[in-house]
Amino acid sequence: MVHRQILASLARIAILAGALLAPVADTAAQTQTKIRVGKAQAQTFAFVPVDVGVRAGLFVQRGLDVEISNFAGDARLLQALAADAIDIALGGGPALAFVAKGAPMLAVAALADAPATMMAVVKRDGPVKTEDDLKGRTLSVSTAGSLTYWLAQQLSRSHGWGADGIKIAPLGATTAQAAALKTNQIDGIVTESSTVFRLEEEGVGRILVRFGDRIKDFHVHVIYASQKLIAADPQAVRAFLAGWLDSVRHMRDHPKETIDIAQRVSEVSRSVASRNYQELMPIFNPTGRFNPKALDVLARSFLELGLTPEAPDMSKLYTEAYLPR
Repeated sequence: MVHRQILASLARIAILAGALLAPVADTAAQTQTKIRVGKAQAQTFAFVPVDVGVRAGLFVQRGLDVEISNFAGDARLLQALAADAIDIALGGGPALAFVAKGAPMLAVAALADAPATMMAVVKRDGPVKTEDDLKGRTLSVSTAGSLTYWLAQQLSRSHGWGADGIKIAPLGATTAQAAALKTNQIDGIVTESSTVFRLEEEGVGRILVRFGDRIKDFHVHVIYASQKLIAADPQAVRAFLAGWLDSVRHMRDHPKETIDIAQRVSEVSRSVASRNYQELMPIFNPTGRFNPKALDVLARSFLELGLTPEAPDMSKLYTEAYLPR
């Protein structure tokens, strides 16, 4: 009898404790600010920190509930931001030109610097053996006016062929571009490392150009925030950037965990994910701050892409106000 009374008392205590704790849990959940983040390409290793931060709970620690979406290039990413479908965009450096053209966003952090993530890959047994063989041939890119488009133009210019010495075909998602290479519809792709390494692993592709070896002063990827988010909740912007930098540090300290996550979100083999980690961790900007020389190169890219009629005042396109001090 006494035993049953003790059990009954313990049960009542447990119920009471649960009732008392439930409002605390509900309040904690309510304090999480939802942030919708878009990635210009699902496979790009440079965007993996957002996935790492979500899985490691680093954004939650900053009071954020981060939702991730993937897009097929900068143009579609920025369309989503303009349509208020996302709050934060992880995109290419040349997308800064769209801020100058009136896109409702502002660059808030330099994500990565030299374009080591970007390469030109050609068919392993195809007709292109050297860069000289590219003249008049077709390279695919994600979208017109994108980072990959500019890099293809730069490659053509570097050989004295002008901006159109290489034919450029915007084909969207990297999966579509890889399929076009395999079926000989194009001669090569300017794309990110995950796709390149996967094509190498499959015995289909061969790296022809590593753009990180050629362009040093650059911001290959940038974090953009919508003007709506900046106006409504500047603290959320600060929290996201702090969480992002937390995630990059976490990646450096936890290689195995990072490779596991990169393998899943990029849908690549473990060897490709490991190679991405080993080769690309140095590209991440540790502070998020912008380099004036890199901004000058980006300003030139706007003119070369025909995105702006003249070099804009770059100081109006970005801010460092939301970065950790």
